[in-house]
Amino acid sequence: MKDLKHLYFFEKLLEDAHNDLVRQAQAQGRRCVATVCENIPEPLLNLPGVFAVRFRAPRTGTTEMAGYYLTSFLCEYTKALLERAMEGGYNFADCMIAPDGCSMLNRCVENMELLKTMQKEAFFYEYMEIPMKADDNGLKLYVLQCRNHILKPLAERLGIDVSDGAIRSAVEEHNRVCRLIRQIGEYRREENPRITGYEFHILTLATYTAPKDLLVQRLEETLEELKNRKPDAKNPWRIRVLLAGSEVDDVDLIRLIEECGAYVCADRFCYGSFPGREEIGLTQEEDALTQICRQYMYRGQCARYMNQAKIQERRSYVARLAGEYHADGIIYEQMKFCDPWAYERMVGTQVLREEYHYPVLSVDRPYAVGNSGQLRTRVQAFVESVELKKLQGGGR
Repeated sequence: MKDLKHLYFFEKLLEDAHNDLVRQAQAQGRRCVATVCENIPEPLLNLPGVFAVRFRAPRTGTTEMAGYYLTSFLCEYTKALLERAMEGGYNFADCMIAPDGCSMLNRCVENMELLKTMQKEAFFYEYMEIPMKADDNGLKLYVLQCRNHILKPLAERLGIDVSDGAIRSAVEEHNRVCRLIRQIGEYRREENPRITGYEFHILTLATYTAPKDLLVQRLEETLEELKNRKPDAKNPWRIRVLLAGSEVDDVDLIRLIEECGAYVCADRFCYGSFPGREEIGLTQEEDALTQICRQYMYRGQCARYMNQAKIQERRSYVARLAGEYHADGIIYEQMKFCDPWAYERMVGTQVLREEYHYPVLSVDRPYAVGNSGQLRTRVQAFVESVELKKLQGGGR
């Protein structure tokens, strides 16, 4: 297929956390609000005068310095973030809003603060408590935490308008980006798709790591370009897979899977489009903050939520997506030493195989995949087994 017009721009954007669009927004006088987890409602960090960036550590090599402060049994994402912070890679940020999504992220951000890794004099940290159950009590806690640890400090320390009207405007901007990503993602349903899973992941990942309003024009142009883009005459994919699991911000992981002949037709992971790029609906009958928190809590698929309804929903959600996007199999991934997703992957893999009858490849992986020969071999073997089953007429 012909290369997408803006793909190179998006790829370059993801090579550095302090990317060109972050610099452009700051040159306009806007402040950067950093976070490290999907459980922070994004519109609250994109109010007029501020913009959100979710930290990642592209081109990670060694994490020796971070390993001195964090145990070797912590996930590599947290160690990569601390290593990059100690190198000065996040000194562009103005504050950090950190939830207790897991204890590992807490240790990471606490060490960033204790080691004084951020050089801006007025830099501040806020730590939020996130509910572990999706119910009325959980919602009250969520709203209170967002008010006290996001809205209040943004207003008092940065002078940001945190009124209901400002929040609603931020939701409109958020929804505009979500619509574009979802419309682009719809082309993944095609039998011979006109966009690769790698290309889609690049576009989606950029919306988490750069000011959203500065991406809109290029996303709109990409959507228009896709309407007339012709896929290759011969479908190059041997099977279609859904990729599910923990944090994925490594573009090489999607590239590796697709080089093995498996088209990544849907995503259910942190930094993905499901459910992260779902629009937020607001009514006038209730304040915007409560409505945002309710939708984030009940839609969220994070393994942190431990009530039985949410546990069952996570498996059915993946199975439903696999059906809607015509997946032949599922790759269930988890970063090494990620405790919440280790349990979820183990049980979820069995449920999706035995109850929903999908072939599932279950893997734990490093933060930076690179050109992992071991992972490539496992994916290739999975592709061959699913393809053979299809050729024998077994379906799933």
